[in-house]
Amino acid sequence: MKKVVIIWVLSITCNMFAQKEFKWFDESIAFEARADLLIQAMTLDEKCSQFTSSSPAIERLGVPEYDWWNESLHGVARNGKATIFPQGIAMGATFNPGLIKQVASAITDEARAKFQVSLSINNRGKYAGLTFWSPNVNLFRDPRWGRGQETYGEDPYLMSKIGVAYVQGIQGDHPKYLKAAACAKHFGVHSGPEELRHSFNAIPSKLDLYETYFPAFEALVTEGKVEGVMGAYNAVFGEPATSSMFLMDETLKKKWGFNGYIVSDCGALGDILKGHKKAKSAEEASALALLAGVNLNCGWVYKSGLKKAVDKGLIKEELVDQRLKQLYLTRFKLGFFDKIESNPYNSLGTEVINSQKHKDLARKVAQQSIVLLKNENNVLPLKKDIKSLYVTGAFSSSTNILMANYYGMSSDLVTVLEGVTEKVSLGTSLNYRQGVLPFTANLNPKNWAPNVAKEVEATILVAGISNEIEGEEVDAIASESKGDRKHLRLPQSQIDYIKEINKKKKGPLILVIGTGSAVSLEEVEPLVDAIVLMWYPGEQGGNAVADVLFGDVSPSGHLPVTFPKNVEQLPPFVDYNMKGRTYKYMEKEPMYPFGFGLSYGETSLENPIVNSNKLKKNKEDFEVSIDISNKSNLNLEDVVQAYLVPEDTKGYLPFYALKAFKRIALKPGEKQSVKFLISNKSFFQTNLDGEKEWIKGNYKIVISNALPSKRSKDLGAATPVELPIILR
Repeated sequence: MKKVVIIWVLSITCNMFAQKEFKWFDESIAFEARADLLIQAMTLDEKCSQFTSSSPAIERLGVPEYDWWNESLHGVARNGKATIFPQGIAMGATFNPGLIKQVASAITDEARAKFQVSLSINNRGKYAGLTFWSPNVNLFRDPRWGRGQETYGEDPYLMSKIGVAYVQGIQGDHPKYLKAAACAKHFGVHSGPEELRHSFNAIPSKLDLYETYFPAFEALVTEGKVEGVMGAYNAVFGEPATSSMFLMDETLKKKWGFNGYIVSDCGALGDILKGHKKAKSAEEASALALLAGVNLNCGWVYKSGLKKAVDKGLIKEELVDQRLKQLYLTRFKLGFFDKIESNPYNSLGTEVINSQKHKDLARKVAQQSIVLLKNENNVLPLKKDIKSLYVTGAFSSSTNILMANYYGMSSDLVTVLEGVTEKVSLGTSLNYRQGVLPFTANLNPKNWAPNVAKEVEATILVAGISNEIEGEEVDAIASESKGDRKHLRLPQSQIDYIKEINKKKKGPLILVIGTGSAVSLEEVEPLVDAIVLMWYPGEQGGNAVADVLFGDVSPSGHLPVTFPKNVEQLPPFVDYNMKGRTYKYMEKEPMYPFGFGLSYGETSLENPIVNSNKLKKNKEDFEVSIDISNKSNLNLEDVVQAYLVPEDTKGYLPFYALKAFKRIALKPGEKQSVKFLISNKSFFQTNLDGEKEWIKGNYKIVISNALPSKRSKDLGAATPVELPIILR
């Protein structure tokens, strides 16, 4: 479809309505006033019709239909052709907010182009709009949660930095128009279990609420200026999230100053009645949600009950006007009531959709997200002219392992097998057999696949889980617990296959893991020579994995979550207390610590210089510079991390707290000076009452390329640099 035709059709439409002198089409008037004028012209029935995600047209006023529901966790989702970037958890593993901002901007480049084409064929339905219900910034508190893959990890600071960058990339930097509208979800205490979410009541301590569950949402509101916020299904402190005055009104609006729109998770207003039983009718549920601040209902409750709630006096029409105005301000900021040529984002053409530039970007993100967990005797990288090689495993030729959940469509999905095939010499004897079913034992007992490993110089085995096992309750069709996991182990069929290969192998066995969460590897780690964690790496995942396996790129991803040894190291899943959870509060020694990731080279940290080691409340910021050196003859990247470590935790302070990080690229033998400026505000810590307090005492700033623990040192992380400081 030619861009000129699209512009012509839309211009004719806008001009037709302008002839009726509808003032809300007058671009010289501020959006606030235009929204008021439009709402004043509506009848009560027309107003109430606009509060559901599928909002019908009001033809007499020139208002087109619009469906608010769209997704973009790692690319435009559920709307045909689009670039599939690595899943959210992989984005977190990059520790690179600037790169993720580029990803989000690329997503909305494609979204804007697709939106124009959709309008040209009169597709105004679900997943065709510009209001994206992403990102997911619920903290990944427990690796059993199937939707943790959508998040950026278990640390509030990392989550905030990546999340804000994503929002900025989605929404753009135009002074008048939004490129698209991002939405932070699911506010505010929500991270499983999936099977209980419609009736579950989360009761975190005030300490955990303000130290762990709220920071990313606050950052997206106050720093990212996110346009939307989605409420969760579950209740918090006994009140459904979508009718909670504490969450929506006191915290989100009054405390943080949020002035965008609030949408319910799909069906969540129905849970006010059925799951949480806080209302007896649709009109009561509608009134509770609207009073709390929910502008938009993905579901049926507002459609059935909002008008009745007004008629019965449960809410006033003035409140309806107020909540509707917030919805229309978003639509005005997206340019829906302006001439097509007035909005510069409408100039994006279809050539950007799944373009080579975006494929290259997807590959780069995947490269930076891959975490090298083990490399015994430096068996990696492999030589491209290796004489014989075997690629096997349940997901070695799988495209499903690339896609995660909430995905788009691409005709260029590159599996690990395909990536390796393109990388090795044309003279390499490359063999392939899947060898094992993903989740169940092979039905045919005669399986020659393990024997191939004794004929080759090296074996690459691709194992893991997929969105069939972990994900949202309605999508994980191979899960026995509605998308969550009851244990962290690989499927038994795959463990048994790794054991068979180990017994037969001639050369090194390289294990490539696809997953969206922590996997228990204690049973298989001794059986393999190298472990490469690729997450759910997007459409270019196979190429990125091959880039790392064969040394074109040195691995540089770092874990955004702790990998426990087993599920026994975790507190009960339903317990929202953070004690014993994540690197900040975990007392047991994990398999792989937060922030960990090996490289093919070696880096060292030395020569720290600080501006002061004694800090006063509301006074100076903390500034430190440190040299990082590449001790190898390879190009490599690493992530320098700075942690606050208290001498006395007082029974509630985190053992470690990430305060700064920076990704650094180093040429062979190069030394760079890295500077961290940690604001004085960052040294205020959350007390038991949930308040930020200057807690005097002795601390350390520890700088490393992984969590500064004995386990990290044993695994080969750089020697940390410790800087004593005093808060006085």
